[in-house]
Amino acid sequence: MQRTWNLILALVVGATIVAQLVVLLSGGQDVNTASAAAPVALPTRLLRFFSYFTVQSNLLVLAAAISLAIDPRRDGAVWRVLRLDALLGIAVTGVVSATLLAGLVQHVGIGVWINAGFHQFSPVWTLVGWLLLGPRPRIDLRTLGWAFAWPVAWLAYTMAHGALTGWYPYPFLNADKLGYGQVGITLVVILGAALATAFLLRTIERWLPPTR
Repeated sequence: MQRTWNLILALVVGATIVAQLVVLLSGGQDVNTASAAAPVALPTRLLRFFSYFTVQSNLLVLAAAISLAIDPRRDGAVWRVLRLDALLGIAVTGVVSATLLAGLVQHVGIGVWINAGFHQFSPVWTLVGWLLLGPRPRIDLRTLGWAFAWPVAWLAYTMAHGALTGWYPYPFLNADKLGYGQVGITLVVILGAALATAFLLRTIERWLPPTR
């Protein structure tokens, strides 16, 4: 069951990423883009695509799913951090998409399916699979601490990239429009919510029986 569940997850997420890359390469728009913008060069579009928290979260989900499809008992210090980052990132992606970003982008055609793959299927399938199948226990305090290296690095990169180019992946991080004071508060709230989510995942895992 573990192999099949994660194989389905890997296939859907992988297909979603490939579909979005095909759209970008053919001159189409990224489903994460909130509004029409002036045309930009392909390298810039690809850099922006891989700069989205949504995309990076789904890439982590893809890596974890492939590893579990190969070996359902997968473990190790580095793998635990990867797995927790995938869970944490995709949980945040699902919540933010359903709240802060809902209605900002009107999708048509294949964009509807790409958006559903990134923001709906991936969060639900990943978290339900973790609840039902594990593997667990895998979340200890050391893993939890190291797991925050990626979100903190992403936030630092995002703000530095925005300061240099004027492009921000999400409107609530746009310091040029909102000011660094308001965005700073938002960053603190995001990190606090992520930390609470990580401890919630650890608490839930401790409640659930270990998997064989």
